[in-house]
Amino acid sequence: MIHVYEEELKVTPGFADARGLLGVPDTFRAFMDMAAIHAELIGVGFDAMAKRDMFWLTVKTRIDFIKRPRMGQGVLLRTWPEKPERARGNRSYEMILNGETAAAGKTEWAVINVKTNRLCPLAGVYPEELTFTGECACPEPFAKVDDDFSEGDEAFTYRVVSTDIDVGGHMNNAAYVRALFAAFSNAELENMDIARMDVIFRAPCYEGDELKVWRRAEADGIAMKMEREGKPAILAKVFLR
Repeated sequence: MIHVYEEELKVTPGFADARGLLGVPDTFRAFMDMAAIHAELIGVGFDAMAKRDMFWLTVKTRIDFIKRPRMGQGVLLRTWPEKPERARGNRSYEMILNGETAAAGKTEWAVINVKTNRLCPLAGVYPEELTFTGECACPEPFAKVDDDFSEGDEAFTYRVVSTDIDVGGHMNNAAYVRALFAAFSNAELENMDIARMDVIFRAPCYEGDELKVWRRAEADGIAMKMEREGKPAILAKVFLR
């Protein structure tokens, strides 16, 4: 039983942004991919859960950015599930660059029964042999984002396309972050020193959906919202140093 999963990642051009740094959306993608791989290894991956009429739901996710590795550099990624509560549980992530933590994150997950569309208790979902280390990469709580953007600016409208859709049939978690970042120009990103980003998932989106993307300047960063048919689908907060 692999209690903590580790894998090396080379920052290739496909993972880098216009400045040659590991992209923020790409960091979310790398951590989510690690979660999927580890889930398969411990027997709670997509196919195994489908046999139990279960599916993992992402509720919230967060990454603290300490140092962004450059294109060509190699990093060590680590992930492990934390001991779950009754219906929700966190998974931690770390990115190690030259022996030091470059990024740390966590995702809050739930499990839904695909036949009843109801949340499942997490007791018994993980294998009995799995040991929870008690370690948490980000012990602080997730950010709270006010969904009233009447004082914000509508940045643009995003149409969900086929390449955004994953095996679950809806928009991939990391695809939301990439779409949100389309609200910023490269000139803006050049001047943004991103310390952290939180994403709160409110409702799934599907191919062809039109999402209004909003942004609101705040004292410590930028709040964002993706709105589908007048209701929040995604809330996010980019914290700046």
